Amino acid sequence: MNFRAVGAIYRFEMARTWRTLLQSIVSPVVSTSLYFVVFGAAIGSRITSVEGVSYGTFIVPGLVMLSVLTQSIANASFGIYFPKFVGTIYELLSAPISYFEIVLGYVGAAATKSIVLGLIILATAGLFVPLQIHHPVWMLTFLVLTAVTFSLFGFIIGIWADGFEKLQMIPMLVVTPLTFLGGSFYSVNMLPSGWRTITLLNPVVYLISGFRWSFYEIADVSVGLSLGITFGFLAVCMITVWWIFKTGYRLKN
Repeated sequence: MNFRAVGAIYRFEMARTWRTLLQSIVSPVVSTSLYFVVFGAAIGSRITSVEGVSYGTFIVPGLVMLSVLTQSIANASFGIYFPKFVGTIYELLSAPISYFEIVLGYVGAAATKSIVLGLIILATAGLFVPLQIHHPVWMLTFLVLTAVTFSLFGFIIGIWADGFEKLQMIPMLVVTPLTFLGGSFYSVNMLPSGWRTITLLNPVVYLISGFRWSFYEIADVSVGLSLGITFGFLAVCMITVWWIFKTGYRLKN
């Protein structure tokens, strides 16, 4: 393992975060706070509680997941796309560093940024509503797993994209709608049976459900199923990344 090379990539990506602190940290926190204020005030005044938890408190895990998902994809996709755009990717591919170490550096930095952002948003939410985390270890487990998995997914998008439009297409048109429809602001059990069946086809439901269980011990699906879906998507992303480097897809042409 070339720890020096991995550390160099990691430090470079993290340094980019501090140079763009307003965009990387402040903007997502402010946006999430606005979601919290608007949804908590507008809908919370009509829905007093969901499964025994006040509505304002209930939506906190969903808001954290919303930010972690989108920022993991954005950080990882831009991190690998920009070297492709300026042509420095070839220097990286010819350096004495393995493909695994390249992925570890980029994905590790993207996941770290998302985890830090998620914890900041969680602390910010504590200023608005009282929070109680019943299973802090499981909360961190779901947070880290989600950040790593979707950073890998963002890494794949960054390699696949051949323009800035495609870089934003999947996060904006696919991931964000799935997150909003995945139980971020409501319980799946509140839906009619037909819609509930359709909603359970959304993989984001399982991520948010498991994360919310670590807070309040309430979940739309079993915790074991949530972990299984998360690990399954992680495995798919890892296999896809392995195939990309094995074939040189959009890297060697």
